[in-house]
Amino acid sequence: MKKMNSAEIAKLAGVSRSTVSRVINNYQNVPKATKEKVLKVIEQHNYYPKVYAQALVGKKTGTIVLFMAETGNVSSDSISNFLVTHVIERASDHGFYVLTSIIRDIDNLETRQKIKEVFYQGRVDGGIFIGMKNDEPVIEELASEGFIIGVLDQEAAKSQDFNHITCSYDNFKGTKIAIDYLVSLGHKQIGIVNGDMTRHAGMERYVGFMEAMNQHQLEVNHRWVLEGDFSKNCGELAITKLIEKGESLPTAWLAANDSIAFGIINGLEKFSYKVPEDISVIGIDDHLLSQYCKPPLTTLRVDFKYAMENLTSQVINAIKGSPIDPIADIDMELIIRESCKRI
Repeated sequence: MKKMNSAEIAKLAGVSRSTVSRVINNYQNVPKATKEKVLKVIEQHNYYPKVYAQALVGKKTGTIVLFMAETGNVSSDSISNFLVTHVIERASDHGFYVLTSIIRDIDNLETRQKIKEVFYQGRVDGGIFIGMKNDEPVIEELASEGFIIGVLDQEAAKSQDFNHITCSYDNFKGTKIAIDYLVSLGHKQIGIVNGDMTRHAGMERYVGFMEAMNQHQLEVNHRWVLEGDFSKNCGELAITKLIEKGESLPTAWLAANDSIAFGIINGLEKFSYKVPEDISVIGIDDHLLSQYCKPPLTTLRVDFKYAMENLTSQVINAIKGSPIDPIADIDMELIIRESCKRI
């Protein structure tokens, strides 16, 4: 089918091009009969105005972009799929479309430029970022230029501008709940496998662990404070290296997220350690697979659905010029399963 333009629609309807424009943009000063005639021609020829052309004259595109920073396979990760799906569903409820893109290397100059181009070219009305560093210059630059940005897992913007919206979890409180629970089971020797320390949750969960241990007057063995990146592989690798060095082990491990916990359990099993008979493991997030792993994982549940729906709605409200409310840190709930044992 031949693509139509507004000039051809105007000719077929017997009106001026400016009249077609006023009809498309729902101006009130177009006579009803004229409006109906133009709309009939538009319907007959499946004409849709170019979104970018509308953006150039200040019209909304009805589209947001979702950027997810991830070096691994997003399609096989249930939480990543869960987050993306809830953004799309909530945006659809508001009548918005969602463009999605995976960021493999945020430090790559070409990648950063492409991210900015999406906004500067007027292709979207706003954006949501997941998995970014806590201090990310691209986000700061876009926000400072007035673009509407929502970020999951980032420290609240200092300026509290309407266009820089953040959503995070109460990592300090959640980590304290985890340590409190382990201590209630008699554990005093507790280690941690950290997440990505450039991310807000990674640093906060580590600091929360250190503060909780101090509150219970428990010594932190720094040989049991291991590096990680929020992946299953890092949890298994960290435990494997520690055991191969011949180091002693704690009676319990706190994993910075459930994926790391899965890796810790796998690593321990390679060396014939049983969970929880020999060592207890507790995670954070309540991954969709946590209740099905062996043993079912005790963890802190994060309400990802609420987080993504709320963040998406706030971004779209800002786009529409509606009032927005700061999003309070989201509480975590202790989910007791079978991976922790009283000693």
